[in-house]
Amino acid sequence: MAGKKSYVIVPGAGGVPWDWQLVGDELRRHGHDAVAVDLPNDDPSAGLAEYADAVVRAAAGRTDIVLVAHSLGGFTAPLVCERIPVARMVLVAAMLPAPGEPPGDWWENTGHSAVMAERERLDGGPPDASVLFFHDVPPELAAESAARGRAQSGGPFGRPWPLDRWPEVPTSFLLCRDDQLFPAGWLRGLVRERLSIEPEEMDGGHCAFLSRPRELAERVMRLSGA
Repeated sequence: MAGKKSYVIVPGAGGVPWDWQLVGDELRRHGHDAVAVDLPNDDPSAGLAEYADAVVRAAAGRTDIVLVAHSLGGFTAPLVCERIPVARMVLVAAMLPAPGEPPGDWWENTGHSAVMAERERLDGGPPDASVLFFHDVPPELAAESAARGRAQSGGPFGRPWPLDRWPEVPTSFLLCRDDQLFPAGWLRGLVRERLSIEPEEMDGGHCAFLSRPRELAERVMRLSGA
């Protein structure tokens, strides 16, 4: 092993630390430190700055930090890199902001809204939330995650992303090929456009941390040099 790393995990919209317990267990089994951040995502007064504050607090006292950011966490993790030393970012099925872009505008700006509208047209209606998030998750884990999840507030969505460039931190992107929320064909193009890198790919849906926690942990470790 290349040395003990500290994996600081930034959940997505409405996500809670419990969602990442299986991945955290795998990372710790390999001798690493792991903490999933408890974000103020149900607080309508909290925006990206407050989310970054929570990540910085969770990272306090840790060294060789790898930020693992999922979904909406892609807007928060780069802000943290401006405040504390980060060895690497690993973005998992993450939203990728452009300078000044509010999260609420991201869907239209990236073409995601058009992709989903076309799918709804072909399918004859919108997909059920359980399909978008939990289609490949064991039912008992899906039920527990749904019960523990929070209603994501609108706090971060109307405020511009404050950075004028992507931070100069080594960054990897892990794409989930079976993701029903962020379709793989569309997301590959977005990663190439906004990060100028090729995404790593694995099987699994948007919540691969529940459906494939061991594989996800192994991919994250490999991408971070562990």
